[in-house]
Parts: sequence; C-alpha cells; structure tokens
Amino acid sequence: MLPRLLRPQSSLRAASSFVQKPVSALPRFQYRSFHRVPKLTNDDHFKNNGISEFMSPEAFDFAWTQYQSLLVDKLNLLTQDTPDADAKPGELLVKYSRRPEMASVFNYASMAHNNHFFFNCLAPTSTQIPEKFAKDIVDTCSSVESLKLDFLATANAMFGPGFVWLAKNLEREGLMHIFCTYNAGSPYPAAHSRRQAVDMATHSPDAPLGNQYAGAMGAHAQNQKMLAPGALDVQPILCVNTWEHAWMMDYGIGGKDEYLERWWDRINWDVVADNYNAVSSLQAGRQTANWNRSLNML
Repeated sequence: MLPRLLRPQSSLRAASSFVQKPVSALPRFQYRSFHRVPKLTNDDHFKNNGISEFMSPEAFDFAWTQYQSLLVDKLNLLTQDTPDADAKPGELLVKYSRRPEMASVFNYASMAHNNHFFFNCLAPTSTQIPEKFAKDIVDTCSSVESLKLDFLATANAMFGPGFVWLAKNLEREGLMHIFCTYNAGSPYPAAHSRRQAVDMATHSPDAPLGNQYAGAMGAHAQNQKMLAPGALDVQPILCVNTWEHAWMMDYGIGGKDEYLERWWDRINWDVVADNYNAVSSLQAGRQTANWNRSLNML
C-alpha cells in the first residue's frame, strides 16, 4: 500500500477507487435548514465526471459534496433557533472573528466559505486568461509563469492545512498579493483577527511578524484595530485548497506538487477575472461593499 501511495498516480479514478466513501457522522436533524450546499457553475458535470485530469468523481464527492455538507450541517446545528440561523457564512465569519467563545461558528462558517471559493474557481477544461487580466498580471507579477511559480511554490511549501490566496490590493490599483491562511483562517480584512497568516505552531505570539498577533485569539483580539499593524486591505480573487483531504485520495501522500500543477490547469480564469474586475480601488482603512460580493457567496 505505501509504495502505491508514494508514487505519482497515473489514473485518478483508479487510485480513488481504493478509498471507501465515509458515511457522515451527523444525523439528519429535524430543523429548518437555512444554510445549504450551493450549486457550482459546473455542478452537474463535476458530480458525474469529476474534474478532468485533476479530480476524480470520488475525490470531488469527498472534498466537495460530503465535506461541504458536513460544514453546512454543523453550521445549521450551531445556529438553529438563534438570530444567526439565516445569516450567510460570510456574515458569520466576520461577526465572530473577534469572539473566541464563538470559535466553532467561525470555523465552520469560514471553512464553508473558503471551500466554496476554491471550487467555484474551477473549470472542467483548461481556460484562457482574458487578455486585459493577463496584462494586469504581467504588470504586477512580471509574467503569468512567474505568478504560477510563486503561487505553487508557496502552496507546496505550506506545512499543514489551509488555503493559499491571490488577492487584489484595495489601496493601490493593480497590485496583487499571494498569502496563506492556515486551518479555517479568513483572508478578509474585516476578519483579520482570524486571518491565521502563519503556522502558529512554529511562531510565538511575540514574534516579529509585522502583525505580531496574526491568527491570535483571546486577549489579543480586542486590542487590534480594524486593520492590524502591517495588514493589507485586500480582496481575494483566487485560492487553492491545501487541506490533505482535497488531494490525498487521488495523489497519495507525496502527491501534493502534482495536485497543485494539475489545479493550475483547471482554474476558471473567467471567474477569477470577474472577481478581479469587481474589486474597486479604495482609500486605506475604508470598508467596501465588494467584500459582501465574496462573503455572501453561500
């Protein structure tokens, strides 16, 4: 079994056929479910065929249908019979990013949002980068290939589960940034108290990180300003999921780099360009209605 997991997988469907589909541990409670698993742009195609040359139907079912259902079920259970029962995950993750006693609601809401963001930026086949957006990438990243190398290197070097984001700077038109969020950390400035931009297992709270309380909760959270020291006012436009359950089924223990390479070839660049164009350049510290566009995805 171990040699099979360690070598690159030649057939995504064959590899994932060895993994038995888990059964959700959550019973189906009899309550009104406000939070639901959303339909993706290519939902029916993905469910029937997976994502060609990237994710098998079994892996897609595991990482999207089953996992997103678990997040939604948990969120419904935690918010039923409360004022938050009909609040969108994006609203909840901002509302409770500074409330350590509400960490469970934040975690499930933020993961539901992040996972949806990832799958919503996927296409069943390779897509072309729109010409205007490609020019903007060249202007800020020197080339599309340079952006790819930096993005995939960041994701491959990331130790532990999370997401790697490409974001547009809201203060300086045209600038883009690559950064990580660990676990259920959120990329939004409004939820910066739970950005979790570093692996806190390897950094102490007083480490010189620019925002020295990155990812911190408890006593630190209420002392932070709307934008943490050193934080950037950015809007995410693309992300990749580096949680192990998203890639191990198809690619095995040592297959993260192949997963990332194949993911890049299945980015829906039309969606990413739309995300980019929807973001307005703002003055430092201003709130933006554009946050709501992504925060209300579910």
